[in-house]
Amino acid sequence: MEKMELTIPQEYEEVRLDKCVSELMGDKLSRSSIQKMIKDGTLTVNGKTEKSSYCVKADDIVSFELSDPIELEIKEENIPLSILYEDEDLLIVDKPKGMVVHPAAGHLEGTLVNALAWHCKGKLSGINGVLRPGIVHRIDKDTSGSLVVCKNDMSHKGLAEQFQVHSITRKYYCICCGIIKEEEGTIDRPIGRHPVDRKKMCVTENGKRAVTHYKVLERFQKYTFLECTLETGRTHQIRVHLASIGHPILGDLVYGQQDYKGLGQILHAGVLGFQHPISGEWIEVKSELPEYFQDLLIKLRLNAKK
Repeated sequence: MEKMELTIPQEYEEVRLDKCVSELMGDKLSRSSIQKMIKDGTLTVNGKTEKSSYCVKADDIVSFELSDPIELEIKEENIPLSILYEDEDLLIVDKPKGMVVHPAAGHLEGTLVNALAWHCKGKLSGINGVLRPGIVHRIDKDTSGSLVVCKNDMSHKGLAEQFQVHSITRKYYCICCGIIKEEEGTIDRPIGRHPVDRKKMCVTENGKRAVTHYKVLERFQKYTFLECTLETGRTHQIRVHLASIGHPILGDLVYGQQDYKGLGQILHAGVLGFQHPISGEWIEVKSELPEYFQDLLIKLRLNAKK
């Protein structure tokens, strides 16, 4: 790991931060890597975090750490997959709770990508790089449910465009803490990176617009069973939005405090619908509530009757 400090030359005055660092570093660091460091808060300007769009000033000091290059190869693992839909261009998997989507530090094996590498035998899109082949979007490790994977770059580009314009149907099911009184509602609050804890997101005026629609399915003594429909798709959106209105997801120890017998967050990606990027056909699948979720609903219903 090499500590880097760049002093911005006069000729780069008022140039975007990400563009400036990219040009000064040449081929040592990609612009996307720079943008990620800026987003994560690991690249600072004069000791402070800034956005990629920040216009640098002459003599600004840009600091970050340059990692030693690591060549990683995805290991094919014969891990059983539950597949909701598959054709020659894409597949939709039913990800189990507890499975990491793609390899990263500390999780190089046992991920969804390792299982996909075995199942698809190399036929995965390469747009997101060697560690994320086929991955168009993600769901958290402790979130179960439907996730689409692309087998080629053409389908990947087509689906990425749909995610960008928010034309994809995504419905999640969760149990949140407390009783939500209204039958349905909308949370329209911008979400951005937490100013102190860079691993968390938060509602902030400087964030991007985020919209979650929710509908009450069932109420218990201390909890509410919800269907949440995403209009946008920000990182941790449902978790952050529900916590922001005082109803964090049960078991979400990042944005709430209450656990339920070590189950982790009770959040499931139930419905996924989109226009097939190649055929144009509307594809929609539903992932049934997993056993842990159904068992918890039964327990809560029994407790409510006591």
